[in-house]
Amino acid sequence: MNKEFSNLTRLDSYRYQIPKSFMDGMLVPGIVYTSEDMLQHIIKEQVIKQIANVACLPGIQKCSFAMPDVHWGYGFPIGGVAAMDIENGVISPGGVGFDINCGVRLLGTKLKYDEIKKYMPSLVDALYKSIPSGVGTSGKLRLNSKDMDRVLEQGSRWAVEKGYGRIEDLSSTEESGEMAGANAAYVSNRAKERGIPQLGTLGAGNHFIEIGMIDKIYDDGAATTMGLFEVGQLVLWIHSGSRGLGHQVANDYIKSMAKAMAKYGIQVPDRQLACAPLNSSEGKSYLSAMYCAANYAWANRQLMTHLAREAFHKAINLGESEIGLDLVYDIAHNIAKIEKHLVDGKQKQLCIHRKGATRAFPPEHVQIPAKYSGIGQPVLIPGDMGRYSYIMTGTQTAMEETFGSTCHGAGRVKSRMAAKKNISGKDFISGLERQGIIVRAGSYSSVAEEASAAYKNIDDVIQVAHLSGISKKVARTKPVGVIKG
Repeated sequence: MNKEFSNLTRLDSYRYQIPKSFMDGMLVPGIVYTSEDMLQHIIKEQVIKQIANVACLPGIQKCSFAMPDVHWGYGFPIGGVAAMDIENGVISPGGVGFDINCGVRLLGTKLKYDEIKKYMPSLVDALYKSIPSGVGTSGKLRLNSKDMDRVLEQGSRWAVEKGYGRIEDLSSTEESGEMAGANAAYVSNRAKERGIPQLGTLGAGNHFIEIGMIDKIYDDGAATTMGLFEVGQLVLWIHSGSRGLGHQVANDYIKSMAKAMAKYGIQVPDRQLACAPLNSSEGKSYLSAMYCAANYAWANRQLMTHLAREAFHKAINLGESEIGLDLVYDIAHNIAKIEKHLVDGKQKQLCIHRKGATRAFPPEHVQIPAKYSGIGQPVLIPGDMGRYSYIMTGTQTAMEETFGSTCHGAGRVKSRMAAKKNISGKDFISGLERQGIIVRAGSYSSVAEEASAAYKNIDDVIQVAHLSGISKKVARTKPVGVIKG
């Protein structure tokens, strides 16, 4: 039996503890939310070591957490959650990721699949043509440097004020799509240069636009509150992030953090966990730049929403009131934020790193939209293009156990390289089409690396999140049309 397995303590059906004795330097235990079956892959991939490494960071509170979709990542595992004391803790770009505010938004339509099935090919084509996708793709918007600074500091508000969306979209976006404290002066010119041409584009990798159909409803009341009315209703998923701008911000500040660790005498078990004190000039600069990248990502998804609404109108020739496409919610799953949480019975200000993890605040929380106060914050968990995606709500259990956090997706089980080596993108697309799923993509290889076999079964991940209580099932959707970069 290997060390990683023998050192784990099973707390209950869906939680395993990594004790502080697992390795020298751990300040807190690790907690993994998973099933026994999924745990085998987590151990094989040596993710336990990454969870333990995070537990060594100065100022970490309570535990180093791993969500049910956890897998290997840069420094932090993807699916990792860590809370740092605002006074004595650190900020680590590896705990946010390179695609800052990679996130997902869900829009509900007034359409039923059976009623518009004949329009699906033209609708998917219209979306593919309207929204640029792929590595390095340029958008249709032309910005100058002043425009870019406004995007970085105002986020979704900038897009809506320019006519790219509805005012009510803002209230249905986490932080209203605008992080306070964003200062464009802390973003490098190179990052801005990369971001200017890419606003309003999808990107590649695991990013997608998906037309889904409600397949099951588990909570009628919560579904109705979200505008999800019945099985067969069409919805639209948009999953993207901060593109090259966010990647450049991460690169810039990882270099800065490496120097800062020597300056402040910080030692970490993995250099990919480069960090700086939250109250240092380096830490504050990164937070501000990271907020700018988050705002860029929200503006990006807002622009794609506008383009998607136009594409629906062109393809189906119905008015806005007949189509709907109302924003249910938009949420980040690669971000660090200052929040208030209870630790040992005392309320503290903490910096919550969520990397491949979704905020899951409970009913009545002051930071969720008033319309969702009675049900809890919507939690959006996309799966893969051949299976399902889930709509959930945040819970009090998540607030008490995981600093209001849950999973963000299915979680990879194959690397992109391994998937492309072992899976035929052409054959996979043919299989999807036999299921009635229309796919438009830039290449077969881009589809192969995102095939279902590259991911955990989303149903298994959601079962752990639901039964452990860190989020609650509301509805499930299945894909009928997919756009990949």
